Amino acid sequence: MKQNILKVGSVMGLLLLIGVFTSCNNAKKENNQELGNIASIEETIEKPAVELRKPIVFITGNDKGNSHFYDSARVFFKQKNYEVINGKYSVEEIISWMNENATKNPYGEVHIVNNNNPFKAMALETVVNGEKVTTETLQKAINEKKLPLVKTEAITDDTKIIFHSNQLAANTNLVNTLKSAFIAENKVPQIVASTYYNVFGGEFSNHYLAKPYYVFYPTANSPGKVDLSKEIAKKYPEEKEIVWFDALNNERERYIGEPYTIQHTVPVNLELDYHNSDNEIPQFEMQEEIMDFIASEEDLLKEVQKTNIPLEKFRWTYVVKNSKLKIKGRSSVLCVLKPLTKPYGDLEHVKPDTNNKRLYAMK
Repeated sequence: MKQNILKVGSVMGLLLLIGVFTSCNNAKKENNQELGNIASIEETIEKPAVELRKPIVFITGNDKGNSHFYDSARVFFKQKNYEVINGKYSVEEIISWMNENATKNPYGEVHIVNNNNPFKAMALETVVNGEKVTTETLQKAINEKKLPLVKTEAITDDTKIIFHSNQLAANTNLVNTLKSAFIAENKVPQIVASTYYNVFGGEFSNHYLAKPYYVFYPTANSPGKVDLSKEIAKKYPEEKEIVWFDALNNERERYIGEPYTIQHTVPVNLELDYHNSDNEIPQFEMQEEIMDFIASEEDLLKEVQKTNIPLEKFRWTYVVKNSKLKIKGRSSVLCVLKPLTKPYGDLEHVKPDTNNKRLYAMK
């Protein structure tokens, strides 16, 4: 009997202890849940969203000849009710304007319109009356502290600096350098650019994008459109939709999506000073001799390679002045543009949506 009573007592005691532990665990869970709820509430009321300013647009150049790029861009963005700023032709002026006109609301979208030649420096100055923007010249201006710093209140990490240029996104080093120019202390804006050409003022769309295809020849020494069409067809065998000879002879988009050709001229200026050199200044009689000489001089060859145009596609001349050898090259670039059109539905251009990662790259 006593043993039974002891067993019953032990079981009752064990049940009592289990009940105590269970109630403690439940209490802890309730407390943790209450703390979690409090933390969740604090997160939702932590900070109000910052209201960003309406988009602004910098028109960074003036049209020359028959071009209407800048005028058409100005009209396009005014129709969107964006604030348009004219007369700012350098990175220095753009940043200064942003600083001088900063408010409690940071900039949301900063559009920069620049009609650049992808084979040359940008048509945008680093500082007022300074060098044109390249990776090297812009980095130099940053290192020498010639550019103003963007005010911290002017931008956020959500600010977008959108470049409406030609194939700028293909130059990753330049895009990264542009990004560093617009950093404000610990706030880093996003740089948005496209690998396509930006076209403003088209007959069928005020703004559209076009894919470029290139063929080169030494200026004033064209082999003719027939040979050029064969060369470009060989260069881009995957492109089956373009009739190259027709495209090279077409100067405008006559129907939506029709390929057409624009032309660039790319100069190269090379110089060697023989003042303190034991070598004689070379003399050349043929183009091939000049090209062979450039190929043998590492620094000169690097300057040509920066253009991404083959050495033999330049027309070369030279002069000797005092102790300096000056070599000049000029290449003509025929650029076939194929406007981007929708692959379905009515024939129309693809909308240049800067949030579309297939059209624009974001750094």
